[in-house]
Amino acid sequence: MSQPKFDEGRLMQVLVAPIISEKATRVGEKTNTVLFKVLRDASKPEIKAAVELLFNVKVQDVNVLNRKGKVKRFGKTIGRRDHVRKAYVTLAEGQEIQFGAEGI
Repeated sequence: MSQPKFDEGRLMQVLVAPIISEKATRVGEKTNTVLFKVLRDASKPEIKAAVELLFNVKVQDVNVLNRKGKVKRFGKTIGRRDHVRKAYVTLAEGQEIQFGAEGI
């Protein structure tokens, strides 16, 4: 089975931002997984192709999670945070992605 071809311009937009939190760090150390905030309509194969293209690593698995935005009050008005799609990207053995400043 060959890899499907994706538009490179689209792949550059699929990954919105890395998620750097205590939970993401704990999961990453335990299972060699990196968390990304991705576009709401991004598919697992697209996410895998985007990570492999941008970071030059081998991706083993991709799991996604859709989180609904919370309803919040801003004074008298009621608003809602945006819905978020997270991708848990498990890297192959020996692969690594570094974010942020090292040695702090």
